[in-house]
Amino acid sequence: MTKSRKDTKNRILQASWALMEQRLGKVISMSAIAKEAGISRQAVYIHFESRTELMIATLNYVDEVKGLDERFNQFREAKTGLAQLDACVEVWGNYIPEIYSLAKALLVTRETDEAMAAAWNNSMGCLRAICQQTIQTLHTEGKLDSTWQQEQAVEMFWTMISIQNWEQLTVECGWTTEQYIDKTKLLLKKSLLVG
Repeated sequence: MTKSRKDTKNRILQASWALMEQRLGKVISMSAIAKEAGISRQAVYIHFESRTELMIATLNYVDEVKGLDERFNQFREAKTGLAQLDACVEVWGNYIPEIYSLAKALLVTRETDEAMAAAWNNSMGCLRAICQQTIQTLHTEGKLDSTWQQEQAVEMFWTMISIQNWEQLTVECGWTTEQYIDKTKLLLKKSLLVG
């Protein structure tokens, strides 16, 4: 990809990101994104075949700009299931405040906007995969409490670290990020682990 083409693509992604945060709960058209990026609507379609593709690419772009993959090195380097659990909660718990306005925009619009729903599902599917890997490791190590079926344990873990739960505890109840991380780790360990 030429530098000019990459620059245009990044301008589109930045415009999409900005509009998603600014227009909370409103559908964002390709025309609005083109206008925000200072290019034609046709130019947007040269880079992205559909709104769905653009919305998914926007979330991936945000994660790239904010270095989420590098942050999850802490998870990949964890040697045990318990260390994976701790790393997942720490990385994600510290990341949510940085993407909260964007996440809120997706939460508000995903019920009525197919492209936003696809972007949300793609991102949350990646998080679920990390939860699944953690639970699999705990199970293999014999540390997952036998009262849990693995899939249910994955669902519980994934739900406990959801943006909605973070929002309830930090925004509504006034917890600090540190309190959220510490208490979530404690609750997950008491709920999921043997002994």
